[in-house]
Amino acid sequence: MKVNQITEIIEELAPLSLAEDFDNVGLLVGDAQAEVTGVLITLDCLEEVVDEAIQNKCNLILTFHPIIFSGLKKITGKSYVERVVMKAIQHQINIYAIHTALDNVHKGVNYEICKRIGIVNQQILLPKSALIKKLIVHVPKTHVQVVQEALFEAGAGNIGNYDECSFLLEGKGSFKGNEESNPQIGEKGLRETIKEHQLHITFEAHKERKVLQAMQMAHPYEEVAYEMSTLENKHQQRGMGMIGDLQTAMSEKEFLDHLKKTFNLTVIRHSSFLNTPIKRVAVLGGSGAFAVEAAKSQKADVFVSADFKYHDFYKSENQILIADIGHYESEQYTKELIYAYLTKKIINFAPALENYKVLISKVNTNPVQYF
Repeated sequence: MKVNQITEIIEELAPLSLAEDFDNVGLLVGDAQAEVTGVLITLDCLEEVVDEAIQNKCNLILTFHPIIFSGLKKITGKSYVERVVMKAIQHQINIYAIHTALDNVHKGVNYEICKRIGIVNQQILLPKSALIKKLIVHVPKTHVQVVQEALFEAGAGNIGNYDECSFLLEGKGSFKGNEESNPQIGEKGLRETIKEHQLHITFEAHKERKVLQAMQMAHPYEEVAYEMSTLENKHQQRGMGMIGDLQTAMSEKEFLDHLKKTFNLTVIRHSSFLNTPIKRVAVLGGSGAFAVEAAKSQKADVFVSADFKYHDFYKSENQILIADIGHYESEQYTKELIYAYLTKKIINFAPALENYKVLISKVNTNPVQYF
């Protein structure tokens, strides 16, 4: 398999278009057409991880955090970032980053946190808007089902837990082709009036190219009449963080003990106890202080995240318990998530590749130590 075949599989789970504007995702170092000898999955791509990839003959590193966040003006080996890039290039190691593209999907980082804690009825905490597009296309009545099926196959018509969703309006369409036309229905130079359906269907913005190609291929007209718009609806399965419920309420101390056991923590920084039971839980892997107000507005009893500064804890305002479990600690199970997804997909791609080398890095890349 080539690098781009592996990354296409990953992008089915985490489309790069979902990444935040500040982020740097995708293939950061390497050649998309290179044959992959093995895949190494890591949270951070450090020199030790590149050494591990070399030792295990893996020439593709799938890293959650990007090693390059902003442009490099020089590559002289003076910083850890430059040394990683230099070593990767010298040994023909490809580096691909996922980061907030995986943060913003329903079965991504925060879903994994919820699963580990035991949170049910999960919903996106901060759903994104302007990610849904609507296509309206005029189709002759005789070809509605063919076009409809092609659009469904391309991924259009998915709304939350439902798929193959569309809406039809019946009417009549007229057209007259000029001398250069090649009409599939009727004759050039003659006005034709036929029964048509106006097909309405929504799809995720990153699928636009595939959806339009499917429409053009299935539609009988030489010139297809269609319009497209971006909807302001919030996408209920795309966005930062998640919120849900514990099956059984816990005291605040019981819940923090549960977090310590689940995430192998030695310490949790938290706001003042409110002496109220914990039932509704909001989570956000990595730096999540920006989402405190969203957690409060959705009546969460506790917000589990990381990287809270001194004054961020004041934002609890005796309305919510804030629990800072650490950046690395909150995302530590992301490697297992990617591994499980990728190995299953590779086998589906080609059963003969069942033993294809996909490894989880054994390097602890957490830069924070506790005394």
